[in-house]
Amino acid sequence: MATDDARVREILATVKPLAAEYYRLTGKPLGVTGELAEYIAAELLGLTPVEARTAGHDAIRKTPDGPLRVQIKGRAYDGTKPGQRLGKIKLDAACDSVILVLLNNMTLEPREIWEAPYVAVTARLQVEGSKARNERGALSVREFKRLAGAQQVWP
Repeated sequence: MATDDARVREILATVKPLAAEYYRLTGKPLGVTGELAEYIAAELLGLTPVEARTAGHDAIRKTPDGPLRVQIKGRAYDGTKPGQRLGKIKLDAACDSVILVLLNNMTLEPREIWEAPYVAVTARLQVEGSKARNERGALSVREFKRLAGAQQVWP
């Protein structure tokens, strides 16, 4: 497993500059932001990734009270577009908290990591008034940061 982890680090180290260059050249993401965010969150916050396609969460945080299931969302972000949205967050998922990894959109290096209780995220998604929120399950970065219980956990 340690060999696999080392190889994953090598692959991501190779992909990150290519994805950043692709974005600079085209203005479009290459589509690896989610994988980078999951790996970065696990490394920086000491989370244990779960198997691919595990329903409702991407990693486990070990706590004295038992394991917490964590959903991880990533966003290449420059901070100037307040309406930028996260990917879909499913209601009724097997999840305890949601982590948002904000990556520098030019380098894909981590800028900030935020965490919010899953119940606060789902409560906000159910507030009437936004098609993106209600139908697509998408919060803006600004909305996520303002959730009850949301806090910056890195740096």
